[in-house]
Amino acid sequence: MSGHILAIDQGTTSSRAIVFGPDMKVVAVGQKEFTQHYPASGWVEHDPEEIWSTVVWSVKTALKKAKLEASDIAAIGITNQRETVVVWDRQTGEAIHNAIVWQDRRTAGLCAKLKKQGHEPVFARKTGLLLDPYFSGTKIAWLLGKVKGARRSAAKGELLAGTIDSFLIWRLTGGKAHVTDATNASRTLVYNIEKNEWDAELLKLLDIPAAMLPQVKDCADDFGVTDKKLFGAEIPILGVAGDQQAATIGQACFEPGMLKSTYGTGCFALLNTGDKLVRSRNRLLSTIAYRLDGKTTYALEGSIFIAGAAVQWLRDGIKVIGKAEQSGVLAAEADETQSVYLVPAFVGLGAPHWDADARGAIFGLTRNSGPAEFARAALESVAYQTHDLLTAMRKDWKGGANADTVLRVDGGMVASDWTMQRLADLLEAPVDRPTILETTALGAAWLAGQRAGVWPKAAKFAKSWSLDRRFKPSMDAATRKAKLAGWTDAVRRTLSN
Repeated sequence: MSGHILAIDQGTTSSRAIVFGPDMKVVAVGQKEFTQHYPASGWVEHDPEEIWSTVVWSVKTALKKAKLEASDIAAIGITNQRETVVVWDRQTGEAIHNAIVWQDRRTAGLCAKLKKQGHEPVFARKTGLLLDPYFSGTKIAWLLGKVKGARRSAAKGELLAGTIDSFLIWRLTGGKAHVTDATNASRTLVYNIEKNEWDAELLKLLDIPAAMLPQVKDCADDFGVTDKKLFGAEIPILGVAGDQQAATIGQACFEPGMLKSTYGTGCFALLNTGDKLVRSRNRLLSTIAYRLDGKTTYALEGSIFIAGAAVQWLRDGIKVIGKAEQSGVLAAEADETQSVYLVPAFVGLGAPHWDADARGAIFGLTRNSGPAEFARAALESVAYQTHDLLTAMRKDWKGGANADTVLRVDGGMVASDWTMQRLADLLEAPVDRPTILETTALGAAWLAGQRAGVWPKAAKFAKSWSLDRRFKPSMDAATRKAKLAGWTDAVRRTLSN
């Protein structure tokens, strides 16, 4: 059997398909961006049909570039933007509404109502999550309540709901499989992560029929086969994981205490806590890192909503740069005597604040502040937010994220040496950038490849991880302390309560 694996990486702003060779190296990539829809302040939507068409286009493009046929692919692994949800018709496969994106804040009122009624502790205990619009459950509840006839159709069993992986698998298999994996299920706000099952009590609180939801499988499992008409041959789908968990796997963070952080549209840091479900006392999330062979590995997660999106804002919003990669060069030219802080709460603040009503703010401007200072503030905001997450992790779990912790990084932002050095300086910890930056797709590919029997098991795969560069902290203690104090003050001024 060919050792070629196809990874579908369905992200927040684009869909990608990556062909990996038997040596686990990238052979070819197909990628296509799609439209972001903002129907109201704080609302973010995607057209499911556009997502589907970009995925199909990307797969065909990657296969063509690799000069391979579908029959040459041993298996498909899927990774996806988590929490984004679609509700679709069981018979036609058509969505009843645009997908509601993880960044969307429209259910803040419902979350506040559930908190006021005293329900947050039961959600937190069973799911490891907090009541926040970020998660999928309240989005499904909104769709059922707001789309005409949806609740009645759902009660009749005519509608299905799922995260993007489920929607894609449904389409890829010609409607034969309604499935998801444990990592995506763990982000829905209605999945009991200790019992590994949909929770009847939580479904009742959100008024979601259990029959709508997909079957939950291990991350490496049999998810169905693609319809032959799509790509010319059936391809088994053997691996699925939400993007942040896939990156954790791609970074080979298989041992308790290992830590990775992905810098894409948002930033997500995951700390492997092994088979121990650590309950956060500092408003982090307890989540499933992965489930293999029926065994669950847990993680502590810190979620930052705006990371690379701050650079997009520099480029598209205030137009101080023409290309994203210019941000590091511009930041290096900034006046170090100015203390400009950007708190990028464009869609609220994530961990550890969880303030859905906070909005972005800039502090410390002077007459001399210009594009360079804005660029530095945007990039530093990512480092400051990561520092907040690591601080919370160290308080939550004494067994990991200690002073010797090395942070493995991935995502588009890590290509910037300036940003990674500033990250190491403000964390006062080493930052390791791997040679393969496509770690999210690699994680999904590994799940499928080892399930297909053509790629190595975890221990051997971990040995293949290789370092591109280690960034070591070099900032003096007094400067670091002053900078962090300024950030803390800026966040305090930004919070809505």
